[in-house]
Amino acid sequence: THQPIALLPLLAGGTAAHLLSAALMRNSIMTEKIARRGVRVSGDYVADPLEQSLAGEHASTKLVTLAASRTVADARAWLASGADGITHQGFPVVDDAGNLVGVVTRRDLLDPHASGNVGDLVKRPPIVAYADGTLREAMDQMVYASVGRVVLVERGAPRRPVGILTRSDLLNAHARRLEELTPSPPTLRLLRRAP
Repeated sequence: THQPIALLPLLAGGTAAHLLSAALMRNSIMTEKIARRGVRVSGDYVADPLEQSLAGEHASTKLVTLAASRTVADARAWLASGADGITHQGFPVVDDAGNLVGVVTRRDLLDPHASGNVGDLVKRPPIVAYADGTLREAMDQMVYASVGRVVLVERGAPRRPVGILTRSDLLNAHARRLEELTPSPPTLRLLRRAP
């Protein structure tokens, strides 16, 4: 309309309408239709911290593997000895060439009915994630497969294990993020009076 004097009332009206709708509506105009279908819509746009961290940065790279040809009795004796300071619950199983065959858990190894070789205890193909992938991708793999750990591999060598990522590693990554967001509590310094 080439009426510059109308610009100020137009901006004021638009701002007032936005503030009023934000105060009175639970959802924005953009998300109202989605919310009416029963989908929970977040009011804020936030970045997913799991998308910003690489799986390889949070995984254990001190990888303890078991040979598929190793006997279950030998693996049990090794666990009982406490060698290598082993505290984790899952172990990647590799063949003679070092290729990943699967994963066995401590429970699998200590099952009184288990016998034969460690490779015989592998129940399904290994669940893997890429070391240069995000924590979100690794966590999605865990959820889809209903497992508590994934073996990390490189994209160029998808059968060579380079690390293992567990639920505890995911929780530790989240705890670090929370520590960075939470300010440290103020400390109270007591001063002594001079006698």
